[in-house]
Amino acid sequence: MNANGTGNGNGALEGAVIAVAGAAGPAGRATLLRLAEAGAIVVASDADPTRLAEAVDAARYAHGGATVTGDTVDLLDLAATREWAAKTEKEFGRIDGLVHLVGGWRGSATFAETDLADWDLLEKLLIRTVQHTSLAFHDGLLRSDRGRFLLISAAGASRPTAGNAAYAASKAAAEAWTLALADAFRKAGGDEGPKTAAAILIVKALVHDAMRAERPNAKFAGFTDVKELADAIAGVWERPASEVNGKRLWLTPQP
Repeated sequence: MNANGTGNGNGALEGAVIAVAGAAGPAGRATLLRLAEAGAIVVASDADPTRLAEAVDAARYAHGGATVTGDTVDLLDLAATREWAAKTEKEFGRIDGLVHLVGGWRGSATFAETDLADWDLLEKLLIRTVQHTSLAFHDGLLRSDRGRFLLISAAGASRPTAGNAAYAASKAAAEAWTLALADAFRKAGGDEGPKTAAAILIVKALVHDAMRAERPNAKFAGFTDVKELADAIAGVWERPASEVNGKRLWLTPQP
């Protein structure tokens, strides 16, 4: 980062236009900061306008001169999601990435106590939003010379536990959908290989400063700090599309 905090000016993200879905939470805030630092134009969305505005303002303040904008988008509405993608590409002339950070968790003490209302919620948050963003941004990312679609997933999708059936199944479905998108990018690349990639970053769970302050004696073993996640997200643009397309990139030990 240079003296005025606007990025080093020569990285893979310099001038890239990156959309961040679910940007108002701790992981979103860290990602906005990291992408702005790297010189990207960042277009954030969230369903909560107040928290989104705070996240956008924080990124702008931290990196004076960075372009960080916010749009309140209902990602459960495919038409609205397509409109957001089209507006972004029209306004900035390109779209080079979609980082999917929409999250949510519901669980139960035992498998038998699973509440299928949890599935109804998680299917919307963790699967439907991935479907809508991937369909909306597919064409624009293919037009980019460095397009990336990044899904943040959980280790539990590969090793479900009894009380996390709905959550693990939702994450596993989102991963499968993202890998299908990766196959579309592979086919579009032909013999030369993909120039656009879809990849999955996998964590055990996320931790941030407020969680540590609230539980100062907790170990958070195996958790990924949101700042580390943001670094990993930015790092995907440093790697060739063919190296990351269709890959699960583990940020925690693989089960």
